[in-house]
Amino acid sequence: MDAIALQGDVADDAACRAAVNAAVARFSRVDILVNSAGTTQFVPLSDLDGQKAEDFQKVYAVNVIGPYQMARAAAPHLRASGAGAIVNVSSIGSLNGNGSSYSYVTSKAALNTLTLALARNLAPEIRVNCVLPGLIQTRWLKNGLGDEAYERVRDGWADASALQKTCTAEDVAQTIVWLAADAALVTGQLLTVDGGFLLGRPTRVSR
Repeated sequence: MDAIALQGDVADDAACRAAVNAAVARFSRVDILVNSAGTTQFVPLSDLDGQKAEDFQKVYAVNVIGPYQMARAAAPHLRASGAGAIVNVSSIGSLNGNGSSYSYVTSKAALNTLTLALARNLAPEIRVNCVLPGLIQTRWLKNGLGDEAYERVRDGWADASALQKTCTAEDVAQTIVWLAADAALVTGQLLTVDGGFLLGRPTRVSR
């Protein structure tokens, strides 16, 4: 498999355009765009003074403006491919209003709406969908929460979920690949990948 690695900030429109141009220069086409770059600040939602306007602006620049700029830069090439696809990566925090900070959960809700708007307006040449992961077992989350809190949250999440499991990055990646490559008639969908956390733990009825 041929690949290239580029460094850039999706909050910078010039960097987004440069990344797409580099891909076209190397591969002559762009078929799929996955907007997975994201950032947050770990501020309890109980702390209404914990974030300022500039904190929101920094998070929104990456989580909302970045995917828009990448989609805008890639759209002509995705149209030309004949079966282009965009997959955005959001969070179930956008649905239940719970997460690492107010800027994070609200930015992901904005990303959901961006997904719907792009899906409608880039059709029929380009499909646009969004994956909404729940808690994912990652080093990034562990570093953000600290070891003890991470293990407590992870175990509590699994216990509260229908499937009694938490997701791995590989679980989310498999869903992204399906939406990007195989789901030919799926567009404008917000697909939750959370082990059934929003559904809740299984109900045992004794007879």
